[in-house]
Amino acid sequence: MPGPNSPYRSRELLRSFPARASHKELGMEIKMNEKLIWRLAGIVRDSHHIVFFGGAGVSTESGIPDFRSVDGLYHQHYKYPPEQILSHTFYMKKPEEFFRFYRDKLINPDVLPNKAHKVLAKWEAEGRLKAVVTQNIDGLHQAAGSKKVLELHGSVMRNHCEKCGTPYGVEIVSETAGVPICPKCGGRVKPDVVLYEEGLDMRTVEESVSEIRAADTLIIGGTSLVVYPAAGLVDYFRGKHLVLINKSATHVDSDAELVIADSIGEVLSAADALL
Repeated sequence: MPGPNSPYRSRELLRSFPARASHKELGMEIKMNEKLIWRLAGIVRDSHHIVFFGGAGVSTESGIPDFRSVDGLYHQHYKYPPEQILSHTFYMKKPEEFFRFYRDKLINPDVLPNKAHKVLAKWEAEGRLKAVVTQNIDGLHQAAGSKKVLELHGSVMRNHCEKCGTPYGVEIVSETAGVPICPKCGGRVKPDVVLYEEGLDMRTVEESVSEIRAADTLIIGGTSLVVYPAAGLVDYFRGKHLVLINKSATHVDSDAELVIADSIGEVLSAADALL
C-alpha cells in the first residue's frame, strides 16, 4: 500500500460533480477534475502490470441493476427475497421459481458493454492491463474484447448439465421455459454462477490472487467491497499504486493513492484520452 508520503497520494474526491455529466456538459474537455484525471493517466502510463478489480457498479452503467443500491434487486419485491432465491437450497427445492427469477433478472441479452468495459479491453490490447478480476456475471468484459477475465462469481454465459457435464451457452436457459434440460441425457442444466451457500472456484481465486500480487497498479471500480470472500482479495495487493473509482466510500479509501467518486466509464475514458 502506498505510504503517506507517496507523490501521487490524494484525498481529493470528485463529489462536487454530477455522476453522469459528460465532458461537454461540464464545459471543458476534461472538467470532472482535471488534476485527478491527469494523475490517473500518469499512473496508467507509468505502470507495467495493471489489474482491474470490479463490481456491480461497472455493469450498472450498461443498465444492469446491482443488488444493494436503492433501486437494486434487494429492494425489489418478489414472493421470496432475491438472496433466498439465489441460494443453493432454493435452487434445489424450487428450481422452477429459481429459473423464473434467473431469466427475468440475471440474463440481459440486449445489454451492451459501456465505456469502462471498452477502455479496459483497449488497455489490455495495448499491454497496459494484464487482467480483469470481476464480481459480475454478465460477460460484458468479454463482449468488449477483454481476454484475461477472472470471474469470481461465475457467468450467465456458461451452463452445464448436472448429470453428464455437457457445457452449454446462455441460450439453453434464455431460449427455453421452465427448468432447462440437457437434450443429450435429460439431466438438469445448471448455470455456472456461484449461488449463496456455494464456494468460489478455487482455481479462479488463486489466479486472481496471483494477478493482484503481481500488479504494480490495482484499480478498484464499481464495488462497495462488502461481499466476501471476493472483496478480501484486494488485501493481497502489494504494488505501488492503489486507485479507487467508486461513487460511494469503501473501507480501503484511506489506503488508496487516488480516490475518484464519479462514473467509472467517464473517468476511464477521460484518462485514456490523455495517454
